[in-house]
Amino acid sequence: MNALRTLQVTTFETHEALSQAAAQEVIAAVRRKPDALLCLATGNTPTRTYELLANAAQFAPDLFQRVRVLKLDEWGGLEMSDPGTSETYMRQHVLGPLRIDDSRYFGFNSNPGDPEAECARYRNWLTANGPVDVSILGLGVNGHVALNEPAAALKPFAHVAQLAPTSLHHSMLTGRCPTYGLTPGIADLLSARRILFLVSGAPKREPLQRLLQPQIAPQFPASFLWLHTNAVVMCEREARG
Repeated sequence: MNALRTLQVTTFETHEALSQAAAQEVIAAVRRKPDALLCLATGNTPTRTYELLANAAQFAPDLFQRVRVLKLDEWGGLEMSDPGTSETYMRQHVLGPLRIDDSRYFGFNSNPGDPEAECARYRNWLTANGPVDVSILGLGVNGHVALNEPAAALKPFAHVAQLAPTSLHHSMLTGRCPTYGLTPGIADLLSARRILFLVSGAPKREPLQRLLQPQIAPQFPASFLWLHTNAVVMCEREARG
């Protein structure tokens, strides 16, 4: 039970303050390890963090020249060029601004011919190139983390996910309907050396309150964060309540 007392929680008054702190964590990790592997989520919450990293790169052009980036997850069944994919988001907000070329980037193909083989490719890449040094994750309104959805049991490694109705209403998916998700599993996520779990906005207040209870259940996948010994929940006051 000792691991259940290790979850750190830091509350910030504003989303800007949260983003500044997250960006400084990433920058410090990269200064310690210039070829650090960063696993990065998409969505509204981390966008400002990535903007701040891009600002830092302008003043220190060499800062990210060896950094490697792993795209966290992907909406399956959409073309890679679709504006709603995680791929499009990553190229716009991370890869371009930080000048990460394709040799230092890896992620799921959003529309593979064989989704199961694509998950095996992800698992093999992570085994050969991991572990992740810093992972930026977020909290789904239904408690999902990456695209690990609530279920009777959770899968440990990269897999094809059946998307919950709440996930299909994600802001990235306006007018789009992916047919499945591609996601690392819970064991993959927990293998990261450091997890920054960013939570912002009033809609996340209820799931955040549930996350802060030291109870682990597959019906609330984010609760497995309690098993990580070097994770921090960085939440905005609006989400904390």
